[in-house]
Amino acid sequence: MPQLIDITLPADQLEGTSATLSCWLVEPGQPVNAGDPLLELETDKVSMEVSAPADGVLETILVNPGEAVEPEMILGRLAEAGAERAPTGELAATGTEAAGVAPAETGLVATTARTGAGGNNTPARIEPNGTTVTSACTGANGGGMSSPTEPDSARHLIGPAVRRLVRENNLDIDTIPGSGRGGRVTRDDVLRFLAQPKPIPTSAPGSDNTVGAPASRKIPHSTMRKTIASRMVESLLHTAPHVTSVFEMDMSNVIEHRRWHKKEYAEDGVNLTFTAYFLAAAARAIKAVPQINARYHDDGLELFEDVNIGVGTALGDAGLVVPVVPQVQAKKLFEIARHLQGQTERARAGTLTPAEMKNGTFTISNHGVGGSLFATPIIINQPQVAILGIGKLQKRALVVEVDGEDVVAIKPMCYVSLTIDHRAVDAFQTNKFLTEFVDTIENWGQ
Repeated sequence: MPQLIDITLPADQLEGTSATLSCWLVEPGQPVNAGDPLLELETDKVSMEVSAPADGVLETILVNPGEAVEPEMILGRLAEAGAERAPTGELAATGTEAAGVAPAETGLVATTARTGAGGNNTPARIEPNGTTVTSACTGANGGGMSSPTEPDSARHLIGPAVRRLVRENNLDIDTIPGSGRGGRVTRDDVLRFLAQPKPIPTSAPGSDNTVGAPASRKIPHSTMRKTIASRMVESLLHTAPHVTSVFEMDMSNVIEHRRWHKKEYAEDGVNLTFTAYFLAAAARAIKAVPQINARYHDDGLELFEDVNIGVGTALGDAGLVVPVVPQVQAKKLFEIARHLQGQTERARAGTLTPAEMKNGTFTISNHGVGGSLFATPIIINQPQVAILGIGKLQKRALVVEVDGEDVVAIKPMCYVSLTIDHRAVDAFQTNKFLTEFVDTIENWGQ
Protein backbone atom coordinates (compact mmCIF):
# COMPACT_ATOMS: atom_id res chain seq x y z
CA MET A 1 0.00 0.00 0.00
CA PRO A 2 1.51 3.39 -0.95
CA GLN A 3 2.59 5.96 1.61
CA LEU A 4 0.01 8.77 1.47
CA ILE A 5 0.76 12.45 2.01
CA ASP A 6 -2.06 14.72 3.20
CA ILE A 7 -2.85 17.84 1.18
CA THR A 8 -3.80 20.40 3.82
CA LEU A 9 -3.91 24.14 4.41
CA PRO A 10 -1.93 25.80 7.22
CA ALA A 11 -4.33 27.37 9.71
CA ASP A 12 -2.87 30.85 9.22
CA GLN A 13 -3.65 30.79 5.48
CA LEU A 14 -7.41 30.94 6.08
CA GLU A 15 -7.64 32.46 9.53
CA GLY A 16 -10.44 35.02 9.61
CA THR A 17 -11.73 34.17 6.13
CA SER A 18 -14.27 31.87 4.54
CA ALA A 19 -13.16 29.79 1.57
CA THR A 20 -14.52 27.53 -1.13
CA LEU A 21 -12.62 25.04 -3.25
CA SER A 22 -13.00 26.39 -6.79
CA CYS A 23 -11.27 23.80 -8.92
CA TRP A 24 -8.84 20.88 -8.94
CA LEU A 25 -6.09 21.44 -11.52
CA VAL A 26 -4.97 17.81 -11.67
CA GLU A 27 -6.71 14.44 -11.71
CA PRO A 28 -6.30 11.29 -9.64
CA GLY A 29 -3.44 9.30 -11.12
CA GLN A 30 -1.63 12.36 -12.47
CA PRO A 31 1.98 12.84 -11.27
CA VAL A 32 3.04 16.18 -9.79
CA ASN A 33 6.23 17.74 -8.51
CA ALA A 34 6.59 19.57 -5.21
CA GLY A 35 5.36 23.13 -5.70
CA ASP A 36 3.13 22.37 -8.70
CA PRO A 37 -0.36 23.91 -8.40
CA LEU A 38 -2.92 21.30 -7.33
CA LEU A 39 -6.11 23.28 -6.82
CA GLU A 40 -7.60 26.74 -6.52
CA LEU A 41 -9.41 28.25 -3.55
CA GLU A 42 -11.57 31.35 -3.56
CA THR A 43 -11.78 33.19 -0.26
CA ASP A 44 -13.74 36.31 0.56
CA LYS A 45 -10.51 38.24 -0.07
CA VAL A 46 -8.43 36.53 -2.75
CA SER A 47 -8.18 33.60 -5.12
CA MET A 48 -5.20 31.40 -4.33
CA GLU A 49 -3.51 28.23 -5.46
CA VAL A 50 -2.58 25.30 -3.24
CA SER A 51 0.66 23.61 -4.28
CA ALA A 52 1.80 20.02 -3.99
CA PRO A 53 3.64 19.46 -0.68
CA ALA A 54 5.93 16.84 -2.26
CA ASP A 55 6.62 14.85 -5.43
CA GLY A 56 4.01 12.17 -6.00
CA VAL A 57 0.77 11.14 -7.67
CA LEU A 58 -2.64 12.59 -6.81
CA GLU A 59 -4.35 9.62 -5.18
CA THR A 60 -7.50 10.88 -3.50
CA ILE A 61 -9.74 13.96 -3.67
CA LEU A 62 -11.64 14.48 -0.43
CA VAL A 63 -13.11 17.95 -1.06
CA ASN A 64 -14.94 18.69 -4.28
CA PRO A 65 -15.36 21.99 -6.17
CA GLY A 66 -17.96 24.23 -4.56
CA GLU A 67 -17.47 22.81 -1.07
CA ALA A 68 -16.39 24.90 1.91
CA VAL A 69 -12.82 24.62 3.18
CA GLU A 70 -11.66 25.06 6.76
CA PRO A 71 -8.14 25.54 8.18
CA GLU A 72 -6.15 22.30 8.47
CA MET A 73 -8.83 20.34 6.58
CA ILE A 74 -7.44 17.46 4.50
CA LEU A 75 -8.34 18.30 0.90
CA GLY A 76 -6.87 15.20 -0.71
CA ARG A 77 -3.89 12.88 -0.62
CA LEU A 78 -0.76 12.25 -2.68
CA ALA A 79 0.93 8.90 -3.08
CA GLU A 80 4.65 9.38 -2.59
CA ALA A 81 6.78 9.39 -5.72
CA GLY A 82 7.54 5.91 -7.05
CA ALA A 83 4.61 4.23 -5.30
CA GLU A 84 1.88 2.42 -7.16
CA ARG A 85 -1.72 3.53 -6.78
CA ALA A 86 -3.80 1.50 -4.36
CA PRO A 87 -6.95 -0.25 -5.57
CA THR A 88 -10.12 1.82 -5.24
CA GLY A 89 -11.36 -0.28 -2.32
CA GLU A 90 -8.19 0.41 -0.33
CA LEU A 91 -8.51 4.12 -1.06
CA ALA A 92 -12.04 4.17 0.24
CA ALA A 93 -10.88 2.77 3.55
CA THR A 94 -7.84 5.03 3.70
CA GLY A 95 -9.75 8.20 2.88
CA THR A 96 -12.23 7.71 5.71
CA GLU A 97 -10.57 5.61 8.38
CA ALA A 98 -7.54 7.92 8.50
CA ALA A 99 -9.91 10.70 9.50
CA GLY A 100 -11.55 8.51 12.15
CA VAL A 101 -14.84 8.19 10.24
CA ALA A 102 -16.46 4.93 9.16
CA PRO A 103 -17.20 4.66 5.42
CA ALA A 104 -20.96 4.59 6.00
CA GLU A 105 -20.84 7.90 7.89
CA THR A 106 -19.33 10.05 5.17
CA GLY A 107 -20.57 11.13 1.77
CA LEU A 108 -17.03 11.46 0.45
CA VAL A 109 -15.49 8.00 0.47
CA ALA A 110 -12.98 8.23 -2.38
CA THR A 111 -12.42 9.63 -5.82
CA THR A 112 -11.73 7.82 -9.06
CA ALA A 113 -11.08 8.82 -12.63
CA ARG A 114 -14.28 8.41 -14.58
CA THR A 115 -14.49 8.69 -18.34
CA GLY A 116 -17.48 10.71 -19.48
CA ALA A 117 -19.23 10.76 -22.81
CA GLY A 118 -16.72 13.20 -24.19
CA GLY A 119 -13.76 10.99 -23.29
CA ASN A 120 -12.26 13.34 -20.69
CA ASN A 121 -11.49 11.93 -17.26
CA THR A 122 -13.09 13.92 -14.45
CA PRO A 123 -12.87 13.31 -10.73
CA ALA A 124 -15.95 11.61 -9.34
CA ARG A 125 -16.82 10.81 -5.75
CA ILE A 126 -18.41 7.56 -4.59
CA GLU A 127 -21.41 7.93 -2.29
CA PRO A 128 -22.16 5.28 0.38
CA ASN A 129 -25.02 3.93 -1.71
CA GLY A 130 -22.59 3.09 -4.49
CA THR A 131 -23.55 5.91 -6.88
CA THR A 132 -20.91 8.20 -8.35
CA VAL A 133 -21.24 11.97 -8.51
CA THR A 134 -19.14 13.85 -11.04
CA SER A 135 -16.89 16.45 -9.49
CA ALA A 136 -15.49 18.03 -12.62
CA CYS A 137 -12.97 20.80 -12.28
CA THR A 138 -14.24 23.52 -14.56
CA GLY A 139 -11.51 24.86 -16.78
CA ALA A 140 -11.25 28.40 -18.11
CA ASN A 141 -13.32 27.50 -21.13
CA GLY A 142 -15.98 25.76 -19.08
CA GLY A 143 -14.87 22.21 -19.90
CA GLY A 144 -13.54 19.51 -17.65
CA MET A 145 -9.88 18.81 -16.95
CA SER A 146 -7.79 17.16 -19.60
CA SER A 147 -6.74 13.57 -19.20
CA PRO A 148 -3.14 13.20 -18.00
CA THR A 149 -2.34 11.28 -21.15
CA GLU A 150 -3.39 14.12 -23.44
CA PRO A 151 -0.47 16.19 -24.78
CA ASP A 152 -2.21 19.50 -24.10
CA SER A 153 -3.24 18.75 -20.50
CA ALA A 154 -0.81 21.38 -19.16
CA ARG A 155 -2.68 24.06 -21.10
CA HIS A 156 -5.54 23.88 -18.62
CA LEU A 157 -3.36 24.14 -15.52
CA ILE A 158 -3.79 27.89 -15.23
CA GLY A 159 -3.56 30.10 -12.19
CA PRO A 160 -6.23 32.40 -10.74
CA ALA A 161 -4.98 35.54 -12.51
CA VAL A 162 -5.01 33.83 -15.93
CA ARG A 163 -8.38 32.22 -15.23
CA ARG A 164 -9.80 35.62 -14.27
CA LEU A 165 -8.56 37.24 -17.50
CA VAL A 166 -9.99 34.43 -19.60
CA ARG A 167 -13.34 34.58 -17.82
CA GLU A 168 -13.62 38.39 -17.91
CA ASN A 169 -12.93 38.49 -21.66
CA ASN A 170 -15.08 35.44 -22.50
CA LEU A 171 -12.17 33.62 -24.16
CA ASP A 172 -11.67 29.98 -25.10
CA ILE A 173 -8.40 28.79 -23.55
CA ASP A 174 -7.86 26.36 -26.43
CA THR A 175 -7.55 29.26 -28.91
CA ILE A 176 -4.70 30.96 -27.02
CA PRO A 177 -1.12 29.88 -27.85
CA GLY A 178 0.68 28.93 -24.65
CA SER A 179 4.35 29.70 -24.01
CA GLY A 180 4.66 28.06 -20.58
CA ARG A 181 5.94 24.63 -19.69
CA GLY A 182 4.06 21.96 -21.60
CA GLY A 183 2.12 24.62 -23.50
CA ARG A 184 0.62 26.14 -20.35
CA VAL A 185 -1.10 29.46 -21.01
CA THR A 186 0.39 32.34 -19.02
CA ARG A 187 -0.93 35.80 -18.21
CA ASP A 188 1.33 37.33 -20.87
CA ASP A 189 -0.06 34.87 -23.44
CA VAL A 190 -3.60 36.07 -22.72
CA LEU A 191 -2.59 39.74 -22.88
CA ARG A 192 -0.84 39.19 -26.23
CA PHE A 193 -3.92 37.40 -27.54
CA LEU A 194 -6.17 40.27 -26.44
CA ALA A 195 -3.86 42.81 -28.10
CA GLN A 196 -4.24 41.18 -31.51
CA PRO A 197 -6.60 43.03 -33.88
CA LYS A 198 -9.96 41.33 -34.20
CA PRO A 199 -12.15 41.33 -37.33
CA ILE A 200 -15.11 43.68 -37.10
CA PRO A 201 -18.37 41.78 -37.64
CA THR A 202 -20.82 43.22 -40.13
CA SER A 203 -24.56 43.21 -39.63
CA ALA A 204 -26.87 42.05 -42.34
CA PRO A 205 -28.97 44.94 -43.71
CA GLY A 206 -32.61 44.90 -42.74
CA SER A 207 -35.67 47.06 -43.06
CA ASP A 208 -37.22 46.21 -39.70
CA ASN A 209 -37.01 49.26 -37.41
CA THR A 210 -38.46 47.40 -34.45
CA VAL A 211 -36.16 47.40 -31.43
CA GLY A 212 -36.14 43.96 -29.87
CA ALA A 213 -35.04 42.98 -26.41
CA PRO A 214 -31.27 43.48 -26.09
CA ALA A 215 -29.10 40.41 -25.88
CA SER A 216 -27.61 39.94 -22.42
CA ARG A 217 -25.81 37.49 -20.20
CA LYS A 218 -25.68 37.15 -16.44
CA ILE A 219 -22.27 36.70 -14.81
CA PRO A 220 -22.48 34.90 -11.46
CA HIS A 221 -21.04 36.88 -8.55
CA SER A 222 -17.70 35.67 -7.25
CA THR A 223 -17.16 35.20 -3.54
CA MET A 224 -15.05 38.36 -3.57
CA ARG A 225 -17.81 40.43 -5.22
CA LYS A 226 -20.41 39.16 -2.73
CA THR A 227 -18.12 40.09 0.15
CA ILE A 228 -17.49 43.58 -1.25
CA ALA A 229 -21.23 44.13 -1.69
CA SER A 230 -22.00 42.94 1.84
CA ARG A 231 -19.32 45.14 3.40
CA MET A 232 -20.35 48.23 1.44
CA VAL A 233 -23.97 47.94 2.53
CA GLU A 234 -23.01 47.12 6.10
CA SER A 235 -20.57 50.03 6.34
CA LEU A 236 -22.68 52.70 4.66
CA LEU A 237 -26.23 51.82 5.68
CA HIS A 238 -26.07 49.77 8.87
CA THR A 239 -22.93 50.72 10.77
CA ALA A 240 -21.02 53.97 10.31
CA PRO A 241 -22.37 57.49 9.73
CA HIS A 242 -19.96 58.72 7.04
CA VAL A 243 -18.67 62.28 6.78
CA THR A 244 -16.04 63.40 4.25
CA SER A 245 -13.71 66.41 4.24
CA VAL A 246 -11.75 67.45 1.13
CA PHE A 247 -8.47 69.38 0.96
CA GLU A 248 -6.17 70.04 -1.99
CA MET A 249 -2.40 69.81 -2.04
CA ASP A 250 0.56 70.96 -4.11
CA MET A 251 2.65 68.00 -5.25
CA SER A 252 5.63 70.06 -6.51
CA ASN A 253 8.14 68.98 -3.85
CA VAL A 254 7.16 65.31 -4.00
CA ILE A 255 7.47 65.34 -7.80
CA GLU A 256 10.91 66.91 -7.54
CA HIS A 257 12.06 64.44 -4.88
CA ARG A 258 10.80 61.52 -6.94
CA ARG A 259 12.56 62.86 -10.05
CA TRP A 260 15.88 62.86 -8.19
CA HIS A 261 15.47 59.44 -6.55
CA LYS A 262 13.44 57.35 -9.00
CA LYS A 263 16.49 56.12 -10.93
CA GLU A 264 18.37 55.35 -7.71
CA TYR A 265 15.47 53.22 -6.46
CA ALA A 266 15.10 51.50 -9.84
CA GLU A 267 18.75 50.41 -9.72
CA ASP A 268 17.80 48.46 -6.59
CA GLY A 269 14.76 46.97 -8.32
CA VAL A 270 12.19 49.22 -6.65
CA ASN A 271 9.59 51.38 -8.41
CA LEU A 272 9.13 54.63 -6.49
CA THR A 273 5.44 55.54 -6.79
CA PHE A 274 3.47 58.47 -5.39
CA THR A 275 1.53 56.00 -3.27
CA ALA A 276 4.66 55.35 -1.20
CA TYR A 277 4.80 59.06 -0.31
CA PHE A 278 1.12 59.01 0.63
CA LEU A 279 1.65 56.12 3.05
CA ALA A 280 4.62 57.85 4.68
CA ALA A 281 2.68 61.12 5.02
CA ALA A 282 -0.35 59.30 6.44
CA ALA A 283 1.80 57.65 9.12
CA ARG A 284 3.14 61.06 10.14
CA ALA A 285 -0.36 62.56 10.25
CA ILE A 286 -1.58 59.64 12.36
CA LYS A 287 1.18 60.36 14.87
CA ALA A 288 -0.37 63.82 15.28
CA VAL A 289 -3.95 62.47 15.38
CA PRO A 290 -3.85 58.92 16.80
CA GLN A 291 -7.67 58.69 16.93
CA ILE A 292 -7.63 58.14 13.16
CA ASN A 293 -5.63 54.93 13.58
CA ALA A 294 -8.32 53.13 15.52
CA ARG A 295 -11.30 50.81 15.61
CA TYR A 296 -14.69 51.70 16.96
CA HIS A 297 -16.34 49.43 19.53
CA ASP A 298 -19.56 49.98 21.42
CA ASP A 299 -17.64 50.24 24.68
CA GLY A 300 -14.73 52.38 23.50
CA LEU A 301 -12.24 53.45 20.83
CA GLU A 302 -9.32 51.04 20.36
CA LEU A 303 -6.12 52.95 19.45
CA PHE A 304 -3.22 51.14 17.77
CA GLU A 305 0.50 51.70 18.24
CA ASP A 306 1.40 50.27 14.83
CA VAL A 307 0.20 51.97 11.66
CA ASN A 308 -0.81 49.11 9.34
CA ILE A 309 -2.12 50.71 6.15
CA GLY A 310 -4.29 48.84 3.68
CA VAL A 311 -3.99 49.98 0.07
CA GLY A 312 -6.98 49.49 -2.21
CA THR A 313 -5.77 47.63 -5.31
CA ALA A 314 -8.07 47.25 -8.31
CA LEU A 315 -8.28 43.90 -10.11
CA GLY A 316 -10.29 45.08 -13.10
CA ASP A 317 -13.73 43.55 -13.39
CA ALA A 318 -12.84 41.01 -10.71
CA GLY A 319 -13.12 43.60 -7.93
CA LEU A 320 -10.48 44.86 -5.54
CA VAL A 321 -8.28 43.69 -2.71
CA VAL A 322 -6.72 45.62 0.16
CA PRO A 323 -3.24 44.29 1.00
CA VAL A 324 -1.79 45.72 4.20
CA VAL A 325 1.64 47.34 4.61
CA PRO A 326 2.54 46.70 8.26
CA GLN A 327 4.27 49.12 10.64
CA VAL A 328 4.49 51.97 8.16
CA GLN A 329 5.52 54.32 10.98
CA ALA A 330 8.80 52.37 11.31
CA LYS A 331 9.62 52.16 7.59
CA LYS A 332 11.66 54.50 5.44
CA LEU A 333 10.36 55.58 2.04
CA PHE A 334 12.46 52.95 0.23
CA GLU A 335 11.08 50.14 2.41
CA ILE A 336 7.51 51.34 1.89
CA ALA A 337 7.99 51.49 -1.89
CA ARG A 338 9.54 48.01 -1.99
CA HIS A 339 6.76 46.49 0.12
CA LEU A 340 4.08 48.18 -2.00
CA GLN A 341 5.62 46.94 -5.24
CA GLY A 342 5.72 43.33 -4.08
CA GLN A 343 2.14 43.38 -2.86
CA THR A 344 0.82 45.05 -5.99
CA GLU A 345 2.55 42.48 -8.20
CA ARG A 346 1.17 39.59 -6.15
CA ALA A 347 -2.32 41.10 -6.10
CA ARG A 348 -2.46 41.37 -9.88
CA ALA A 349 -0.93 37.92 -10.33
CA GLY A 350 -3.55 36.44 -8.01
CA THR A 351 -0.97 35.15 -5.53
CA LEU A 352 -1.77 37.26 -2.46
CA THR A 353 -2.53 35.28 0.67
CA PRO A 354 -5.27 36.15 3.19
CA ALA A 355 -2.52 36.76 5.77
CA GLU A 356 -1.34 39.77 3.72
CA MET A 357 -4.72 41.47 4.12
CA LYS A 358 -5.16 41.11 7.88
CA ASN A 359 -4.73 43.50 10.80
CA GLY A 360 -5.09 46.76 8.90
CA THR A 361 -5.68 49.87 11.03
CA PHE A 362 -6.17 52.50 8.29
CA THR A 363 -6.88 52.43 4.55
CA ILE A 364 -5.82 54.49 1.52
CA SER A 365 -7.59 54.55 -1.84
CA ASN A 366 -5.41 56.13 -4.55
CA HIS A 367 -8.40 56.38 -6.89
CA GLY A 368 -6.74 59.13 -8.93
CA VAL A 369 -4.75 56.55 -10.89
CA GLY A 370 -8.03 55.77 -12.66
CA GLY A 371 -8.65 59.43 -13.57
CA SER A 372 -10.94 60.42 -10.70
CA LEU A 373 -10.48 64.01 -9.49
CA PHE A 374 -12.01 63.44 -6.07
CA ALA A 375 -14.19 60.89 -4.37
CA THR A 376 -15.72 59.98 -1.02
CA PRO A 377 -14.57 56.39 -0.41
CA ILE A 378 -16.66 54.17 1.84
CA ILE A 379 -14.97 52.78 4.94
CA ILE A 380 -14.43 49.27 3.59
CA ASN A 381 -12.76 47.58 6.52
CA GLN A 382 -15.05 47.96 9.50
CA PRO A 383 -14.45 48.64 12.33
CA GLN A 384 -11.70 51.01 11.10
CA VAL A 385 -12.73 54.63 11.53
CA ALA A 386 -11.29 56.36 8.45
CA ILE A 387 -10.21 55.97 4.84
CA LEU A 388 -8.07 58.40 2.84
CA GLY A 389 -8.77 59.11 -0.84
CA ILE A 390 -6.22 60.61 -3.24
CA GLY A 391 -7.44 62.14 -6.51
CA LYS A 392 -5.85 62.62 -9.92
CA LEU A 393 -2.68 64.68 -10.18
CA GLN A 394 -3.49 67.63 -12.43
CA LYS A 395 -1.87 70.94 -13.32
CA ARG A 396 -4.08 73.84 -12.28
CA ALA A 397 -3.86 77.63 -12.34
CA LEU A 398 -3.61 79.06 -8.82
CA VAL A 399 -3.29 82.52 -7.37
CA VAL A 400 -0.10 82.67 -5.30
CA GLU A 401 1.68 85.52 -3.58
CA VAL A 402 5.17 86.45 -4.82
CA ASP A 403 6.99 89.39 -3.21
CA GLY A 404 3.72 90.70 -1.83
CA GLU A 405 1.94 90.52 -5.18
CA ASP A 406 -0.76 88.10 -6.32
CA VAL A 407 0.24 86.21 -9.46
CA VAL A 408 -1.20 83.26 -11.36
CA ALA A 409 1.01 80.15 -11.27
CA ILE A 410 0.66 76.64 -12.71
CA LYS A 411 0.93 74.01 -9.97
CA PRO A 412 0.60 70.19 -9.93
CA MET A 413 -2.36 69.72 -7.61
CA CYS A 414 -4.60 66.94 -6.39
CA TYR A 415 -7.54 66.63 -4.04
CA VAL A 416 -7.29 64.55 -0.90
CA SER A 417 -10.32 63.42 1.09
CA LEU A 418 -10.78 61.76 4.45
CA THR A 419 -13.98 59.84 5.10
CA ILE A 420 -14.59 59.18 8.79
CA ASP A 421 -16.91 57.20 11.00
CA HIS A 422 -18.56 60.11 12.81
CA ARG A 423 -19.26 57.92 15.83
CA ALA A 424 -15.52 57.77 16.48
CA VAL A 425 -14.06 61.12 15.43
CA ASP A 426 -15.28 64.61 14.58
CA ALA A 427 -14.45 67.43 12.17
CA PHE A 428 -11.67 68.65 14.48
CA GLN A 429 -9.64 65.44 14.22
CA THR A 430 -10.48 65.08 10.52
CA ASN A 431 -9.23 68.53 9.55
CA LYS A 432 -6.20 68.27 11.82
CA PHE A 433 -5.21 65.00 10.15
CA LEU A 434 -5.64 66.42 6.64
CA THR A 435 -3.71 69.57 7.56
CA GLU A 436 -0.78 67.49 8.82
CA PHE A 437 -0.96 65.19 5.78
CA VAL A 438 -1.00 68.06 3.27
CA ASP A 439 1.79 69.93 5.08
CA THR A 440 3.97 66.81 4.96
CA ILE A 441 3.43 66.38 1.21
CA GLU A 442 3.85 70.05 0.34
CA ASN A 443 7.03 70.44 2.41
CA TRP A 444 8.61 67.12 1.47
CA GLY A 445 12.40 67.26 1.68
CA GLN A 446 12.47 70.60 3.45
